[in-house]
Amino acid sequence: MATLIATTAQAQDGDPARGRTLVANRQQGLCLLCHQAPIPEERFQGNLAPDLAGVGDRYTRSELRQRIMDSSAINPGTIMPSYAKTTGLTRVAPAYRDKPIFTAQQVEDVVAYLTTLRAETK
Repeated sequence: MATLIATTAQAQDGDPARGRTLVANRQQGLCLLCHQAPIPEERFQGNLAPDLAGVGDRYTRSELRQRIMDSSAINPGTIMPSYAKTTGLTRVAPAYRDKPIFTAQQVEDVVAYLTTLRAETK
């Protein structure tokens, strides 16, 4: 885990627009397979995991980063994959072994996007 944190620390500040693109990407991140997000142009969003609307109010940047990098460290029973961890994983297809789903920069981009998702003020 220390390696993941060090690698992420070397990444540049995240870009919310790139992060939104990654969250919506159904080929790489697959976030919308389980989560709903305020991305109306993407149909058929998931309902297995918490809705991402307002997530920027519920978690700090650090907490969001941790959940993306290795959610099982917080919730051992989660079905959410580790987007940065590459060791100690089971049932990983050979083509994906020893490769993170997201680079350190992509993690920062997704964190930057998620922090923009605030509850609407009434």
